[in-house]
Amino acid sequence: MFDKSVGTKAGFVAVVGRPNAGKSTLLNYVVGEKLAMVSKKAQATRKRMNIIVMHENTQIIFVDTPGIHQKERLLNQFMLDEALKAMGDSDLIVFLAPVTDKLTEYEKFLALVQAKGTKHIVVLTKIDHAKQEDILKKLGEYQKYQDRFEAIIPFSVNKKVGKKQLLDEIAKHLPYSPFLYDTEILTTDNIRDIYKELIRESIFENLSDEIPYESDVTIERIEESDEMDKVFATIIVEKETQKGMIVGQKGVGIKRVGKSAREQMELFSGKKIFLDLHVAVKRGWSKNKEGLEEFGYIV
Repeated sequence: MFDKSVGTKAGFVAVVGRPNAGKSTLLNYVVGEKLAMVSKKAQATRKRMNIIVMHENTQIIFVDTPGIHQKERLLNQFMLDEALKAMGDSDLIVFLAPVTDKLTEYEKFLALVQAKGTKHIVVLTKIDHAKQEDILKKLGEYQKYQDRFEAIIPFSVNKKVGKKQLLDEIAKHLPYSPFLYDTEILTTDNIRDIYKELIRESIFENLSDEIPYESDVTIERIEESDEMDKVFATIIVEKETQKGMIVGQKGVGIKRVGKSAREQMELFSGKKIFLDLHVAVKRGWSKNKEGLEEFGYIV
């Protein structure tokens, strides 16, 4: 453990909550870049992703986690395990609690985190359209657990409420330490993983509610040059019917997915991107251990 004479702090902060609690939206706002996958659909995030934020003399390594949920499917179990590991490995936990949620969601979280012994902060999200009296009422409800959390902070991306308060509070609880990463980088994830998530997000956002949750993306290869990166990727589904849903009539679906993903890749990389995108069928991949491990989900 480092003493205060180091002058700087650094630590890992797990961001957890139920699916669609606003984790990735909050992280993208805090870091000022689009790094975490944002989708209106639940359970879009599958793996942990480290996002680095510099705040005064503190390096905060946020860990974006899959939403906490209990389901029997093997892929869902992997996602729950990822969230639990992140909580156990972190110096601090930020629990996101939509203002409309009942306290039972927080109580479920307390049952999971109790054995970890990790301190946590509650962040009240989705307050944009809530009445002030409803926000105050919800804050009052949480007071019965005030001895369990370090702070409770109302937060709104649209209204720009709570960002500095949250970062200040996080910094207060992180250990004194030299910085753990170069101060210029935003994420410890490699470019392949980031491109994969941008394609996955495009699938979720462009193919309405019919999108199969059994889909995944593999980056076959990336050919880099100063002027343009060529990205060759395959969307994996479990059934021929799902492949047809993604490709669409006369290829309209996959063209829409590819265009949106390419634009986001160019925004992130600052370079022109050529995206070669295909769809392949791998029957039952999300339901067996071998299929999950083939696509990088270690169970």
